[in-house]
Amino acid sequence: MNNIEIKEIKADQVNQYKKFLAFGLINDEENFRITPNDDLNAPFPTKDKVDSFTLGAYSNKELAGIVSFTRDGGDREKLRHKGILFRMYVSKDFRGQGIAKILIKKLIERVEKISDIEQINLTVIANNDNAKKLYEKFGFVLFGSENNAIKWKGKYFNEDQMKLNLK
Repeated sequence: MNNIEIKEIKADQVNQYKKFLAFGLINDEENFRITPNDDLNAPFPTKDKVDSFTLGAYSNKELAGIVSFTRDGGDREKLRHKGILFRMYVSKDFRGQGIAKILIKKLIERVEKISDIEQINLTVIANNDNAKKLYEKFGFVLFGSENNAIKWKGKYFNEDQMKLNLK
């Protein structure tokens, strides 16, 4: 495996982030809830805060993968105990090198330092078995499913909801 470095991607790096994500939204469109058009004018997905951040995996200074985390419900008091892992993506050129595993591990380690986050939730396309198996290795468990959660190009996709209890 190449030397992988995990660094936080900040909002001021939005152009690099969006260029990388756009490639994924086009080439792996069936594994995302959003389209390139959805992301075109959207702001950076996280807020550069302890409880709202994006991590990037770099291989020889080239962005190879991303994952984001944010507190569920923003500042809503009743939801502050939960967070959401989202926009997990590793470029096809870098798959099979353990990058997704490293990104998830680093995200969990960082979230575990936030004293009032008790649970991390995520959604995953139901037939994305590789992703679900990876999440399960970290202790994520299925807690719900939604049939026809996404409709894209005349085709429906089911989603599974998974959670990891931290405390």
